[in-house]
Amino acid sequence: MSNSKFGTGFNRAFQEEKLSLGLIFPIESHESPVPDMNNQVALAQLAEQLGYASLWSRDVPLLDPSFGDAGQMYDPWVWLGYIAAQTRTIALATGSIILPLRPPVDLAKAAASVDQLSGGRLILGVATGDRPVEYSVYGTDFDSRDETFRNALLFIKQHTHRIPGWDDQMAVKSGNLDLLPKSVSGDIPLLVTGRSRQTMQWIAEHADGWLMYPQPAEQQQKVLTLWRESLKQAQQQWKPFAQSLYIDLTDDPDQPASRIHLGYRCGRHYLTQHLQALCQCGVNHVAFNLRFSTRAVDEVMQEIAEYVMPEFHGHSSA
Repeated sequence: MSNSKFGTGFNRAFQEEKLSLGLIFPIESHESPVPDMNNQVALAQLAEQLGYASLWSRDVPLLDPSFGDAGQMYDPWVWLGYIAAQTRTIALATGSIILPLRPPVDLAKAAASVDQLSGGRLILGVATGDRPVEYSVYGTDFDSRDETFRNALLFIKQHTHRIPGWDDQMAVKSGNLDLLPKSVSGDIPLLVTGRSRQTMQWIAEHADGWLMYPQPAEQQQKVLTLWRESLKQAQQQWKPFAQSLYIDLTDDPDQPASRIHLGYRCGRHYLTQHLQALCQCGVNHVAFNLRFSTRAVDEVMQEIAEYVMPEFHGHSSA
């Protein structure tokens, strides 16, 4: 069942008791912290054609050699606008925008613009960030980032909200300052990443979903139990739970799993079993990072779409 409060991106990626799959930019294998960014449009279009639910862009304003990578390198808002113009239905997500680094009005304007230009496909993952060097460059206080994060999230929710029957001319008639455009539907879905220095009660009440880091299914089960309990305490209905996962899918479908950074090197049979376990725990979306792939990424994408994706009811066709 679709949620009319949000646009098509949310409804493509998230369904209760179902699992969908997405991809994280850059969709390529790279050893260097700086990716090549070759063929990204063609790979994004292939992902859409194969039925992946989402494409995720990271917010990495500065390359910190001690941290390890530059994300998709381009500014996430410029990049999402570029990708939006060359795709039709796939959800466009951020994982995650660092809210305290920028003025809330600029973030709200950028988010609403991408949501409008993409036809309601934006999913806005947000975080506090964990690199003091970025805060020093932006001239933003690192120690108060928890409060700054809360204020920014609430500002974005309030000023991108589209009331029923909204017409942009209403802003003119009101005679007040207002932010345009508004979201395509009622709201832009905001997913908090990790704790972001907030209480679980606050996240459950104010976020539209929770974006977490990958863990073995038995550990993720405990996190999901906490999420469900927090939603219940906050008197909230179901909200989605999403996570990332690094994978190196081998040629041998029966290859057992070995650990890599934040994920697994394995064959498709283990990957399917792992995703089934996550789905049973209550995970609604998994976004793959193919940075460590030892095979051509388009081959990996196609194998997952052909053999793994059909096992789950949460996948969508373009």
